[in-house]
Amino acid sequence: MGEPHVVTLRATRDGDLDALFSIEQDPVAVHMAAFTASDPTDRAAFDAHWRRLMLDPRVDTRTIRADGTVVGSVGRWFEDDAAEITYWIDRARWGQGIATRAMRLFLDVLHERPVRARVAADNAGSIAVLEKLGFRRVGAELSFANAREAEIEELTFRLD
Repeated sequence: MGEPHVVTLRATRDGDLDALFSIEQDPVAVHMAAFTASDPTDRAAFDAHWRRLMLDPRVDTRTIRADGTVVGSVGRWFEDDAAEITYWIDRARWGQGIATRAMRLFLDVLHERPVRARVAADNAGSIAVLEKLGFRRVGAELSFANAREAEIEELTFRLD
């Protein structure tokens, strides 16, 4: 596994959106993420969603860069007053340790605990990242996954 030399996070900027949109078009990654927008190819909806996120003071969105190149995003928001996190990594960069390193950087500055993460039950890579970071599985339920047009098992993890 070749890890990048430098993984950094920065507040997401308008200028990052082209790269993030492109990254989120990979059909394999969309299938694996499962819980996506109803139409991930709708650029206007993507831009509107990201603008809402970037303007909401309760949401923290960061762009992940590896060796200076945009490779994904990480974010925190609140669901039922509980902190939740998510991330997306360019599929071309899977298996390089970027997700684990980026999430560790994010969690180091995230003050809320506990924090939850949700993942499709068959997303072994994301489950492994969460477990490496100390998250533990606390629940499972059937949820509708837009990318699969079906209900699938969604696991909930928590970091205290």
